[in-house]
Amino acid sequence: MKTIGILILACLVLIYGCGKENTNVPSESQHLTIFCVNDVHGQIDNLSKVKYIVDKERTTSNVLVVSAGDLFSGNPVVDNYSKKGFPIIDAMNKIGFDISALGNHDFDYGPEVLKSRIEDSAFPWICANAVPKRSYLHEFEAFTTIHTGDLTVSFLALLETNGSNTDIIPSSHPWRVADYSFTPALNMIDNFSSLKSSENADLLIALSHLGSYYDFQLAREHPFFDLVIGGHNHSKIDTMFHSTPVVQSGGYLHFLGKLELKIKDKSLQSSNFTLIDLDNYSEFDSDLAALISEYNNLPELDEEIGYSEADHGIQATGCFYTHALKEYMNADVSFQNTGGVRATLPKGVITKRQIYEISPFNNGTVFYNMTVEEIKNFLIGSGSGFYYTGIHIQKSGGQVIIKDTLDRIIPDDYVLKVGINDYIPAVHSLYFPENGEKQTLTAAETLVAYLQTVNTPIDFSSCYNYFRY
Repeated sequence: MKTIGILILACLVLIYGCGKENTNVPSESQHLTIFCVNDVHGQIDNLSKVKYIVDKERTTSNVLVVSAGDLFSGNPVVDNYSKKGFPIIDAMNKIGFDISALGNHDFDYGPEVLKSRIEDSAFPWICANAVPKRSYLHEFEAFTTIHTGDLTVSFLALLETNGSNTDIIPSSHPWRVADYSFTPALNMIDNFSSLKSSENADLLIALSHLGSYYDFQLAREHPFFDLVIGGHNHSKIDTMFHSTPVVQSGGYLHFLGKLELKIKDKSLQSSNFTLIDLDNYSEFDSDLAALISEYNNLPELDEEIGYSEADHGIQATGCFYTHALKEYMNADVSFQNTGGVRATLPKGVITKRQIYEISPFNNGTVFYNMTVEEIKNFLIGSGSGFYYTGIHIQKSGGQVIIKDTLDRIIPDDYVLKVGINDYIPAVHSLYFPENGEKQTLTAAETLVAYLQTVNTPIDFSSCYNYFRY
């Protein structure tokens, strides 16, 4: 009887123990690999290497592939394709990207083209602080939540709004973002402080196109983010702010960022970030490489249109840019914003491809008749630096002095014909007349047309025409 009683008691203990959760057993850590890119700007050549790397990692790990914005503008093949921007979307679809944040240069083709490219994408585009004013345009979700393996990961995307001193817009052509309204990201970020719990997510990640200064502020002042994956200023960043990792993978797809994460109990336990040098990586996906080769096969871009007698640095290239605009537009003076010159002009044969790399943003051209006083107000009030041609500009004390090419001071009431790309007056509209005369050629097309009409080699290597008040 005693033996039977002991057996019954043992059974009851087992039954009771099986019916109750054992809270003393720790949960296991889980692992996640996130591949990240930012500021790709249409550079598709290394995407076949990205696919090889991602596919290999997927055989052993939970993997997500993300973009922190600025997929467009910077590659003549992508920018001049019949469906602008489509080649990079096609390649990203084949890689299996999971998500992209909205970048300021993703508006460069205009809102209707952006909507079409988003519809072509097999992945969502997100942005928390951009709202369309027109019902036919794409309405962005602020965040998305992705399930991979046993993990749930939420991404919230944020866009910079530093494009104008007089309006809240991204650093985009103002005319191309006029149908959207924007809110400074840090003014509304706390609206999402409970997002991780409401989504029951293991991680909440900021997919930021704010730039590193604001990424650091996010990490420092908004600790509900587990991780910040950033973009916008083309930096290589791997740092920690208040225990929050902040990373960025450079620009133009020279590098692929790889985050190896360990997660436990909805907390990021460890993070390891490495940059894979794609330019020196040898393996690639052959099918995607063949597709990219087809896209790159545009003989018209390699048409020879001129010759450069010297290597031109960025400032000398700016001189060439303004000179070409001035001459072809038959203007008295031309200005060019420094950020609009995106490549240099080397010695040798000049092709259309090179010009579209120098001037990738599809900006138009426009004439203004402006007094010298109006030009001075623009140079002083804009607070920006410009390359220029057709005049000499000096600063004396707090005054700006404008002279002609013979070094004679031009009176303030004298009217000059200004030929310029239309981004500059759109951003600095306070300083330009309303009755500008729009031209049919883009800035890049004007540079091409200029080279096709001159019969002598060019050399601006000794030109340093740059002014900032």
